[in-house]
Amino acid sequence: MSNDFYAFISRMKYIDRWALMRNTEEESLTQHSYEVAVIAHALAVISNKRLGTNYDAEKVALIGLFHDTSEILTGDMPTPVKYYSPEITSAYKKVEEVATGKLLDMLPDDLRSEYEDLLLPAKEDEELWKLNKAADKISALIKCIEERKAGNKEFDKALEATEASIHKMNCEAAEIFIKEFLPSYELTLDQLK
Repeated sequence: MSNDFYAFISRMKYIDRWALMRNTEEESLTQHSYEVAVIAHALAVISNKRLGTNYDAEKVALIGLFHDTSEILTGDMPTPVKYYSPEITSAYKKVEEVATGKLLDMLPDDLRSEYEDLLLPAKEDEELWKLNKAADKISALIKCIEERKAGNKEFDKALEATEASIHKMNCEAAEIFIKEFLPSYELTLDQLK
């Protein structure tokens, strides 16, 4: 059996996000996954320190690193298409599940269990996956802010929709991150202290 898992994971750098949008700066799936991992970790730390939770911040960061690995096989489905109708959303989720299963099958049996709960949501990690989803949305919001800073109006509606979707999540840690840390993303390098 060929053990292709890590070689496939390495190919995340070739998957471009925001394919239907005119971008001033391309973003790969690798870049996005790294940013989601950092933000998810931050949300867990914020929640643990300020909201009295006891989340495994390291695990939520790892989930962030691996959260979109199915897109190595499926590509990045644009949000307007993915959520166009319940039927398309449901069908795409099934495609993602098949792709994730195929990736897991590329691992030797003794390693597979170490990755299953990072690629497939487990009931006991439901809250970590919610934090990860909030981090995913915040990462998208940051991309919109960066594009707007570069003078690209193409992302204006996406910024509004993404911000609204974050608020609908009722994730207190995400709201804290947006209030305290997001304004710095509006600054230039010279303005950062």
